[in-house]
Amino acid sequence: MIEVIAPGPYATVQDLGRPGYGHLGVPCSGAADAPSLRLANRLVGNPEDAAGIELTFGGARLRFDAGAWVAITGAACPLEFVVRGTTVRQGMHAPFWVPAGGELRVAIPPAGLRTYLAVRGGLETPVVLGSRSTDSLCGLGPPPLRAGTVLPVGPTRGLPPLTTDAVPPCPAREVLGVVAGPRDDWFVPGALAGLCAEPYVVSQDSNRVGVRLSGARLERARGEELPSEGVVTGAVQVPPDGQPIVFLADHPPTGGYPVIAVLTSACLAAAAQLRPGDQVRFRLEHPVAR
Repeated sequence: MIEVIAPGPYATVQDLGRPGYGHLGVPCSGAADAPSLRLANRLVGNPEDAAGIELTFGGARLRFDAGAWVAITGAACPLEFVVRGTTVRQGMHAPFWVPAGGELRVAIPPAGLRTYLAVRGGLETPVVLGSRSTDSLCGLGPPPLRAGTVLPVGPTRGLPPLTTDAVPPCPAREVLGVVAGPRDDWFVPGALAGLCAEPYVVSQDSNRVGVRLSGARLERARGEELPSEGVVTGAVQVPPDGQPIVFLADHPPTGGYPVIAVLTSACLAAAAQLRPGDQVRFRLEHPVAR
């Protein structure tokens, strides 16, 4: 068992989500930065889709009632564990052993937003529609972690050996690649180029549903309402105020505002690590004539 002493600003259980239920109105959810969770699981010998903890802005303290192998990836944080009065510092992107009774402390990351903790054996919270993930939009899965939450750890028998070599973190991206969206023709000529012309600032209203941006207003050429239609992770939706929103893991399966662009799959993890106040630019990967 892992006892949550302090969850930090926001922490949830996440695996790789519950795809295939969009027709029922259920988001895929799962880790916002899926490559980081996959890496953490590989480092401790878990299947890549095992459930771990997604920390937002770090700040967590966790107590282990039994010794366990742990790996932490994503936004880099100072790490240490305390056991019997002794403090031991640890590094990111490599497995380390937390002794029985140890208290793991994850500090606030100086850059990036989301940090992932995998424990050998994975977390065995209840499965809902094939996933253990917390869905912040529709409330499926376990509630966000709070002080006193106890998380069961699964068995380790039969798991492959640990990956002992440290793995360097992926570099942060300040430029996100996009392709033209299905409704880019709903905007005035040059709007797509305008999206890529100047930096946008990440709003404090961002969450696991989407990254809200503030910057140059994207003008529509058509004023009528758009019937709700399917949207994907990475879609750049533009509400009437002209300020774009980049959809993340907990986005709704449908949306009623036009999508001017869609992030390339290689940039989804970088978008999930944007924090309020960050500046980000877009780059059109496959220019189109309008």
